[in-house]
Amino acid sequence: MEISSKVAIRSNQNYPTPVYAWNFDSKKRVVVNQGGTSSSKTWSILQVLLTYLKHNKDPILISVVSETLPHLKRGAMRDFFNMLIRLGLYSEKYHNKSNNSFSFDGERIIEFFSADNPSKIRGARRDVLFINECNNIPWEVYDQLEIRTKYRIFLDYNPTCEFWAHERLVGKPYVDFFKSSYRDNPYLDPNIRKSIESRRFIDPNWWRVYGEGEIGRQEGLVFTNWGQVPSFPEGIDSVWYGMDFGFTNDPSSLVKVCVQNGEVCVQEMFYEQGMTNRDISNRLERLGLRKGEDQIIADSAEPKSIYEIRQNGWLIKPVSKGSDSVRGGIQLVQQYHLNVTQDSLNLIKELRNYKWEQDKMTSKFLNTPIDSFNHAIDALRYACMAKLGRRSFVMEQEN
Repeated sequence: MEISSKVAIRSNQNYPTPVYAWNFDSKKRVVVNQGGTSSSKTWSILQVLLTYLKHNKDPILISVVSETLPHLKRGAMRDFFNMLIRLGLYSEKYHNKSNNSFSFDGERIIEFFSADNPSKIRGARRDVLFINECNNIPWEVYDQLEIRTKYRIFLDYNPTCEFWAHERLVGKPYVDFFKSSYRDNPYLDPNIRKSIESRRFIDPNWWRVYGEGEIGRQEGLVFTNWGQVPSFPEGIDSVWYGMDFGFTNDPSSLVKVCVQNGEVCVQEMFYEQGMTNRDISNRLERLGLRKGEDQIIADSAEPKSIYEIRQNGWLIKPVSKGSDSVRGGIQLVQQYHLNVTQDSLNLIKELRNYKWEQDKMTSKFLNTPIDSFNHAIDALRYACMAKLGRRSFVMEQEN
């Protein structure tokens, strides 16, 4: 698999960063990429894989793996195909959508599959492996993939806390370790750069992980009572929805909720910025919600939005927040185990990052949650307060 670095750079004129060169030039079997947000680590590794795919003389099989298929489709897979399109290399005749693979000639192949697919994990061998956001998969899965990989293994992650890569790989003679941050991406949009830097003094742990690419401290998480499930249960009689409103900076979010065997099941339905009330109403219809039947519990701070959506025939009511309703709602949700569907990517990200505030002087956690990573969580909280809490948590409205 010897490829000239000059050929590699020429084949990736689509903005190679220093992170690309670090990964391409590495001669170690395992290359660990720890980095903050927008550091280009995922994009750069995909550029290296595209170089292998285009210029390797022999047949090659490259596997790109992430924790779930929805996560993969919204992340590394989308990035790879966007890269091909930008370079003018994409053609549907090369793209096998049924098995999520791509090949220019049928012999040099890149495939995408999820870490929750046992037949793939323990299946055929490969030449090169890339595990995207590897901190979200167990060591046992990595171990099974590693022993079936012939040449190179690339790993990347945001360092929210220490995990098996630090414990078992970093520092070994066959491992290269690279740390990157947004500063290593010279092509980063200035507005994104400003947004990242604006958080430096707001949340020190966020800045440490996503700004500097340093290992964070996963202490003080609000919710630890959750896990992922493949899908929302079918045949449930009582299903309801929670909604949080946003627009310019914050997303509007809708979650679907039910209780099964004493546990709360939740699925993210949408999570988008810039949605007007008309957009929300149209989206509810496309999602298959039934006007006048499916109950939606929404943020009471937006009475105008609730009124306009009700005017379109939706059964939407405001949650009654009252004094200390945030902590009360959190305590209610904490009483249940949460089964979160794997395609609820934004809700999962929020659950992994929603923390209690810390005293700046003592670093002790306070009994107040941070005001971020909470949009889908707020929607879930409203739904649970309305259906699982006291009756007074739902405000009645006049027709």
